[in-house]
Amino acid sequence: MKSFITLCTATFLLLLSGCGSEDSPKGEKNTPGNSAALFFDTLYNEQDLSKATTMATPKMARIMNSYGTSKQFARNLVNMQYDDVVIEVDMTNMSLREQYGDTANINLIFTGHFNGNKVDDMRSVKMVRKKGNWYVDKINADPFAR
Repeated sequence: MKSFITLCTATFLLLLSGCGSEDSPKGEKNTPGNSAALFFDTLYNEQDLSKATTMATPKMARIMNSYGTSKQFARNLVNMQYDDVVIEVDMTNMSLREQYGDTANINLIFTGHFNGNKVDDMRSVKMVRKKGNWYVDKINADPFAR
């Protein structure tokens, strides 16, 4: 009986330790900024294109799937490459109206490394709300690109 209780306790602690993650995005869950950051985190850090397509509108998901992999999509359409990246929402241009409307333009700041070099960049994405969830609708063109 004592070994059964020990085994149950060990199993419970093992399952409990798997819950949660230190790397998960912080803040309110259902905001356009957090949804956009989670989308790019899935693309760059998790490199999971199929999971990222669930966070995009159907039109954007079709475009993403045409590239085949998250690295190809990020390199060709987003025009940014990283080995590791930290993504932050630029709060300087935020408006409370965005959280109550159905569309929002979110600016994201990317800080990471690629081939041993530090790379800082910024992107703007158009988010739309459907049935209470925020989805990436469009990655806006970089106004400073050549």
